Amino acid sequence: MKPEHLPLLKSVSAPAVHPDGSRAVVSVIRPDFDADTYVGQLWTVPLDPEKLPRRLTRGFRDTAPAFSPDGLVLAFLRATADGKPQLHVVEAAGGEPQVMTNAKLGVSSFAWSPDSHSIVFGARTPDDGRYGTLDGVSAGAEDARLITDYQYRMNGVGYTADKPLQLYIVDVPELDDEPRVAPAGRALRALKAAAGSDAKSAAAETETDTLAAEALLPSARQLTFAATDHSGESFGMDGRFVYFVAALHEGRDLDLETGVYRVAVSGGEPEPVKAANCGRQTVGAARQSRNGKWLFFTAQELGESGQDFVARNTALYVMPADGGDAIVLSDVETMDVSGSAAGLELRGPDSVLLLNNAQGTVELLEFGATGNHSLLVHGDRVVTGAASAGGAMFVSFSDAATAGDLAALEDGQLRLLTDFSAELRLQAEIIEPQELTFDAADGYPVHGWLVLPPGKGPHPVLLNIHGGPFSQYTAALFDEAQVYAAAGYAVLMCNPRGSAGYGQAHGRSIKEKMGTVDMQDVLSFLDGALAKFQELDGGALGIMGGSYGGYLTAWTISQDHRFRAAIVERGFLDPVSFVGSSDIGWFFGGEYTGSSAEQMAAQSPMATVRNVRTPSLVIHSEEDLRCPVEQGQRYFTALKQQGVDAAFLVFPGENHELSRSGTPHHRKQRFEEILRWWARYLPTKANPGAHGRAVS
Repeated sequence: MKPEHLPLLKSVSAPAVHPDGSRAVVSVIRPDFDADTYVGQLWTVPLDPEKLPRRLTRGFRDTAPAFSPDGLVLAFLRATADGKPQLHVVEAAGGEPQVMTNAKLGVSSFAWSPDSHSIVFGARTPDDGRYGTLDGVSAGAEDARLITDYQYRMNGVGYTADKPLQLYIVDVPELDDEPRVAPAGRALRALKAAAGSDAKSAAAETETDTLAAEALLPSARQLTFAATDHSGESFGMDGRFVYFVAALHEGRDLDLETGVYRVAVSGGEPEPVKAANCGRQTVGAARQSRNGKWLFFTAQELGESGQDFVARNTALYVMPADGGDAIVLSDVETMDVSGSAAGLELRGPDSVLLLNNAQGTVELLEFGATGNHSLLVHGDRVVTGAASAGGAMFVSFSDAATAGDLAALEDGQLRLLTDFSAELRLQAEIIEPQELTFDAADGYPVHGWLVLPPGKGPHPVLLNIHGGPFSQYTAALFDEAQVYAAAGYAVLMCNPRGSAGYGQAHGRSIKEKMGTVDMQDVLSFLDGALAKFQELDGGALGIMGGSYGGYLTAWTISQDHRFRAAIVERGFLDPVSFVGSSDIGWFFGGEYTGSSAEQMAAQSPMATVRNVRTPSLVIHSEEDLRCPVEQGQRYFTALKQQGVDAAFLVFPGENHELSRSGTPHHRKQRFEEILRWWARYLPTKANPGAHGRAVS
């Protein structure tokens, strides 16, 4: 795979299954160099093997499909090239989509009512005068912000307190009715007068156009009003309440606690739905069971402080629908169902489908309210979504050979229904990773993979370290490993202690001791691979990582000098300045490193930067609020001041997610600059240096 193959990476959404089980609809999204953004449409995928998948919509970017419970209407989000996602509906059999919303900052998510007559949706709602709500007032001319809380920014979102995520309800019109037409002439003048506008300026003309357009839309009614985010919305089974997740408790600025609430569809004050016997938690998602008796929810425990989030597995709980004592259904120590945090998929009268992080894979499980559970899909793949209806089960997934596809689960086996990565495999010659386990110095098993380039070698080796730290490398297709392997590098990636998917003890082992057993594990994995594979060149080593991976890269090169070069990307590099500059700085560093000056210094790459001799490329994004750009700037400057060969690659307009969801042009440019850096210090035949010489 080469950087120019990025547009062949097609991601597939969780499936929306028609109630009769005959078909599913998914969104298929890919990077596009011409538009320099992400484009894609909805595809309908029949269960019948005699019928082929086909493109259902032709919008610029159509996502998040969901059938109405009666199966007559398909709702989805559509964004134009220069616009925000808006809710649309279309007849399930096909036709012209109808726009339902004109949210200033776009619609984030939505859910159907049980009777298929209305939809609840979430949309960030800006304060008056901000984000273009006052004509002629640009972002730089807005009023100053007076900050009094810890939580006021979020990576990828920016400021949050002045545009909280609110919930709205909109009634879905009968799609076979005659469509509305925009008012004009006298009707438009009357509409304008009713809105209190009689100016004749250009701004007034724009306002008139907006009024005319909004007259075509059904009226949406706001349900929530508190100045905090309301997410995970879903209707109760009798349609009287909307359930959601929020932090509406006193002192919410001091902790990470969130809870389940519900609000009547007719409006009013939200009421908590409390798990009486649970401690402080952060709730990911909540859904009422189809029989109406139970409320399922996923949550992480937070300890007495309300901030102890480190490597807490997400667990599934169930309680009576009106609140009461909760029962934990999943094994909190060994299971991490955080893959289901975005939503719980109901199945049957009292069961849900869940995604579980498990040792470099993501499994599909089903849990019943009474505690019974079953493993539905496992193996060397990453399940990304699942849904069932009409006796059929559809599963979206990725594995070593696909960036995303859809399958039917039949008799415990997956039957492939799509092949969206066929062109990628044809053009890019995907290399299958080899699964490996090596013992660390203390005997602890370290699990990971080797992606070996073609040819007998010896190949230069790149030790890749993932972010998180509580995340995991998986067996699924990973564009970075494929690009580097195609350029002639053997790529090693492992899940050291601190990673997710191997139990809470594994993840929490680096709490207040970062850079200890985690560094030991990645270096032991490297040493084990060098001893096992003659194709690897132990004298030509590089090390790289992003976020926490940037941290561990910077920490390692201050203590181990065997690497010819390093890449430190969007790193957590100074716990001290991180506290006041990161969107999560007020709690993250203190929980991971401890909060005393001595603890921070003992785990800080900036405190040991004077020991670094390894040439280092520092990569950062200007709008990164998670690991702010000052982390990279100061680290790069310190390297230069002590004479280390260093470069600083900084991307405008990007945030912490550059390598995953940055603009296609910047993602391609990032790959090209990374390969240039490795060509300088670790040239190969496929990635030669300035003089065309490869390492021996």
